[in-house]
Amino acid sequence: MGGAAAGPLAGIKVVELGVWVAGPAAAGIMADWGADVVKIEPSTGDPQRSVFGAVGVNSELPVPPFEVDNRGKRSVVLDLRTDEHVSVLHDLLADADVLVTNMRQAALGRLGFGHAEVCARHPHLVYGAITGYGMQGADADRAGYDTGAFWARSGFAHTMVPPGEMPPGLRSGAGDHTTGMTLAAGVMAKLVERSTTGVGGLVSTSLLRTGMYSIAWDMGIQLRFGRRQGTRSREQNPSPLVNVYPTSEGRAIWLICLEADRHWPKVLTAIERPDLADEERYLSARSRMENCEPLIAELDAVFATRTLVEWGAIFDANDVWWAPVQSIEDVIADPQAQPGFVDMSPRDGEEPYRAVRTPVDFDGFDMPAGPVPRLGEHTDQVLEEFEQRDR
Repeated sequence: MGGAAAGPLAGIKVVELGVWVAGPAAAGIMADWGADVVKIEPSTGDPQRSVFGAVGVNSELPVPPFEVDNRGKRSVVLDLRTDEHVSVLHDLLADADVLVTNMRQAALGRLGFGHAEVCARHPHLVYGAITGYGMQGADADRAGYDTGAFWARSGFAHTMVPPGEMPPGLRSGAGDHTTGMTLAAGVMAKLVERSTTGVGGLVSTSLLRTGMYSIAWDMGIQLRFGRRQGTRSREQNPSPLVNVYPTSEGRAIWLICLEADRHWPKVLTAIERPDLADEERYLSARSRMENCEPLIAELDAVFATRTLVEWGAIFDANDVWWAPVQSIEDVIADPQAQPGFVDMSPRDGEEPYRAVRTPVDFDGFDMPAGPVPRLGEHTDQVLEEFEQRDR
């Protein structure tokens, strides 16, 4: 199979049985890294292709989330309810290195493509599976989505807000992309092992497990000390030097002075408030934590006197660690963020456009963004490749 750009995964062949985001994201990372990825779709297509229409938005619009996760792949339409197309998929798997799927295992099992059946028939294959809640247990086949499994059930959402407050929603695809990266890493490890043993096998992760790992700091405190590290409002943050502060024009800065006693003198020099160093309630990290509310109020008043740009220059001059709170528009214009974008390959009639780049770089590999496949665009091409091989 051709069509992949040279890269660290050049020569690796991936078959994707993926829908929505998490599975396609994992395979999309591999496509960005140079693998030849064949995306298997039903005649109706991956539902992510028409997500805007599903939520009542103009269905004629391009779908940037689909474009990011599926660029550089080849789309093949198969009807796995037919013996002929089941045989075609097995031919693809026999020739592939990796299968990536986030379809429910019960459904795959009914089609004959559960991990046990596939690994037995194709022992060389790395079978990468994403589930909502894991491969075992009562909820192994429960529909997840990242809002449910990664965000809500993992404890992540509950941990983000003070007691008594309802958590906000998760931004679309955030947990899916994190889980997709997790599976991509697991598949790479299994490919390294296969290079020695010649045998593939199952690699799995779940939205739930990835969400739990994402808050392992909090989980660890609960497991070791039997208590939750509290979430408090900004005005009651026990770490005033790791907190967000509004500036005079309504933008915000985030102080990231984690080593409180080391950084405190630099902050006082920067804000021209040496008097605070002599106040008994602010003498140590412990006392500042115990008196965080009045200290945050003091800092609020100070930071409201200048703009973000002005404070940024002052902080940099005094070695105060900080970051701007940026909007998406700010990030797109941020010179430091530019390596995180890539020029996409427009199709005929499309204007040039950009998208977010996969967040790993490889020396000597430019990681171009291949074109986004139309539904079934490569079906004939892929089938012809196997017909020629069998002659």
